[in-house]
Amino acid sequence: MDSANVRNGVITDEDHDRTERPAEAVEPESGVRTEPSQTVEPASDRDRIAKEKSELQELLQRRQAEFENFRRRVERERTDLFEFAAMDSVKALLPVLDDLERALKIETADKEYARGFELIHSRFLETLKKLGLEPIPTEPPLFNPHIHHAVEMVDTKDHPDQTILDEYQKGYYFKGRLLRPAMVKVAVNP
Repeated sequence: MDSANVRNGVITDEDHDRTERPAEAVEPESGVRTEPSQTVEPASDRDRIAKEKSELQELLQRRQAEFENFRRRVERERTDLFEFAAMDSVKALLPVLDDLERALKIETADKEYARGFELIHSRFLETLKKLGLEPIPTEPPLFNPHIHHAVEMVDTKDHPDQTILDEYQKGYYFKGRLLRPAMVKVAVNP
C-alpha cells in the first residue's frame, strides 16, 4: 500500500475509489478541440436524393388523386343504390296506380264514391311524382321502341305508319330513367 493513501493504517473509501478509477482521457497536446466535420455529400448523392424526393411526391399526388376518385365513386354508388332502391319501391306501387286508373274509367251511380276515387288517385299520383315518377308523354303519337312496347300492330291505311292508336298501359320514367315502357297499339301500313 501506498503511504500516501494510508492514514493511520486504514484505507478510506475515498482513497479506495481514487485508486480504482481509470485514467481520464487527455485532450490532444495542441489544446484545440476537434469537432466532427460535416461530410459533404457528392453531387451524385444529392441528385439521387432529389430524384427519390420527386418520385415520392409524384407517388403521393397519385395516391391522393386515386383516393379522391375512390371517395367520389363510392359516394356516387351510394346515391345510385338509394335511388335504385326507391325505384324498385315505386315500381312495386305501379300496379296499384293502374288499378286506380281502371276504377276511374268505370261508370258508377254514386258520384261521391267516384269523387273519392279521384281524390285518392290524384293524391297517390302526386306523392309518386314527388318521389321522381314521371309519366311518359303520349305526344307525339309516334311509336318509339325505346319507351313503348307494341302489344298490338294493326294494318291500316287510315293512319300514318308507326302511329300509336291506343295506350293499354301507361309508361313511366323514374328520375329520368325508364321505369316501365308504355304498352300501346300501333298502326302499320301494309
